Amino acid sequence: MFIVSVLLFGRACQPLIIWAVVPMAVVGVVVSLLATDMAFGFMSLLGFLSLFGMLIKNAIVLLEEIDLQVEEGKPIHDAILDATASRLRPVALAAVTTILGMAPLLTDAFFADMSVTIMGGLTFATILTLVAVPVLYSLLFKVSYRK
Repeated sequence: MFIVSVLLFGRACQPLIIWAVVPMAVVGVVVSLLATDMAFGFMSLLGFLSLFGMLIKNAIVLLEEIDLQVEEGKPIHDAILDATASRLRPVALAAVTTILGMAPLLTDAFFADMSVTIMGGLTFATILTLVAVPVLYSLLFKVSYRK
């Protein structure tokens, strides 16, 4: 998947940002499973793997918008801030619809741990995407905000 993301962007910097953020989503999964006293079983593992896909999609949406704005000639620090602000709604709405779509599965004994994994992990990962991706982009591309 890393190779596919490198081919998508044509360089390795953006995929490094994506794959640096993906393991951080574990925090949301662990907190949600501990809060609901559920085990990390097979169905949770499936939810965890699908969570990776959603997180990667959200990060790609944000990074692609940053790159597009930089290519249009916008200063890189303005592009990072504007792209994050403009992609806040699409990323948040995609996450909210998935989280609400998992809510009916909370009462199902077979799918409850998977839904908790996706709901908790995606909630944390969405906030993480909107904060950590711009920060990592700024650090990796050495963007200075000093005047």
